[in-house]
Amino acid sequence: MALLDRLRALPPPLVDLGLTVAVLAAQLAPFTSADRAWPAALLLPVLAASLPILLRCRFPVTVMLAILVAIPFYDIIGDGPNQPIWYGWMVAVYTVAYRSPALLRLATVAVTAVGMLLAAGSVDTYVRGMATWVAAYALGRVAVLTRQQSLALQERAMRLERERELAAERAAQHERARIARDMHDILAHAVSLMVVQAESGPLAVRTRPERAEAAFDAIAASGRDAMGQLRRMLGLLKGTEGELRPQPTLDRIPELVDRVSQATLVETGTRLELSHDVEVAAYRIVQESLTNVVKHSGARSAEVHLAWEGDALRVTVTDDGCGPLVGDGGQGLIGIRERAAACGGHAYFGPAPSGRGFQVTVRLPRGLAEVSG
Repeated sequence: MALLDRLRALPPPLVDLGLTVAVLAAQLAPFTSADRAWPAALLLPVLAASLPILLRCRFPVTVMLAILVAIPFYDIIGDGPNQPIWYGWMVAVYTVAYRSPALLRLATVAVTAVGMLLAAGSVDTYVRGMATWVAAYALGRVAVLTRQQSLALQERAMRLERERELAAERAAQHERARIARDMHDILAHAVSLMVVQAESGPLAVRTRPERAEAAFDAIAASGRDAMGQLRRMLGLLKGTEGELRPQPTLDRIPELVDRVSQATLVETGTRLELSHDVEVAAYRIVQESLTNVVKHSGARSAEVHLAWEGDALRVTVTDDGCGPLVGDGGQGLIGIRERAAACGGHAYFGPAPSGRGFQVTVRLPRGLAEVSG
């Protein structure tokens, strides 16, 4: 399973190149099975049925049709070794089943059935070719269903985590409201006593000095008691926030990335101390970007890059998706832009530099680091 995950994490162009080399080697293998020289012209349809695999991800239907047209020329030229299976054809059909929308897939079924009927030399050849097509197509559709199920599970896990955080935040808000009421009672009681004693003090100084001294002692005692209670309440407030309200920081980003199977994390530069708001924004931006990767991009891999640049953090999330299956990440991107702007940063969206996939880049200033103590 680990090997399969590593293969899925490879860049799509590298995967397509490997498939093309493997298919070409398999189609050329029959030429080595006999000790004789084969016509060089036979290599043309073999190359034409193999090399288009390099573009299968970008133009799946075109690649399939090109290979379908190239295969009959092998028999037309003739006097060549038997090709039991056209592997490029199977890869192209699999890709169409995996990446193309339903209407386009149905159109390819009709074109394939007619094309193979015209090109097949016998009923046996036609049946064998259609059986190969059905098998490759079925594998592609099974792969799509498996991926959709995996994405649904990942989305559900992320949704449950958000719900847990919201529940914790609501609990924290209720606790802070209770503490605020207690603090109001403490302050109201202490200040009321201090005001009453302070108002009676001047009169007592003139008539009964001992009572004035007692009033000042009472004011001091009330102040000390209020300060002690406030200090305890503020300590409780800090403890409440630490226990009930999640405080996501950069240290939790690896945990966030690990939950998305196709994502990896890269960090470069010297880490700086950031303000709390910037750390929370960085975490939420990565979280929303990975949500878009899981829900919309159909990507096989994604990279989260944290780059420390002078007095700022640059967060870049890049995927290699060939296009979303459904919907788009519009509202999520708006949220990312607003989070960045709230911290004095900037967000950029668009195609990845490689020309495939999508990239989110956010630059967040360091902000005012919080001083503890």
